[in-house]
Amino acid sequence: MAKLIPALFLALHGLVHLLYFGQSATFFQLQPGLNWPAGSWVFSSLLGDTATRRLAGAACVVGALGFLIAATGLLLSQSWWRTAAISSATFSVLLYLIFWNGGLQRLPDQGLVGILIDAAILLALLVFRWPRLAS
Repeated sequence: MAKLIPALFLALHGLVHLLYFGQSATFFQLQPGLNWPAGSWVFSSLLGDTATRRLAGAACVVGALGFLIAATGLLLSQSWWRTAAISSATFSVLLYLIFWNGGLQRLPDQGLVGILIDAAILLALLVFRWPRLAS
């Protein structure tokens, strides 16, 4: 149980990235009027919104895979799981920051909730060294 709950949390957080992949690939809209990642303050003016959407979609898949790999490593008692989780959370924060539209409206739709979850994961892993598992 000590491994199952954190692993499940990491895996579910990773799967949420696939929702943002679907949004960026225009398979569906997470909410009416949400155009994330179109309008990215870093990429849209440089690459255009179509290329920005493709890049964001690929980044979301990478983020999802990272969290799923970390969760699998944790369940299998691999020593590298914590590094994978820290790397994935850091990547996820950067992903949502660079694909943010630069505005302060609808921040939860721009990935703010994900950033807060990533920050909690990083705090738990780096500061509190949670979960403490028997070797």
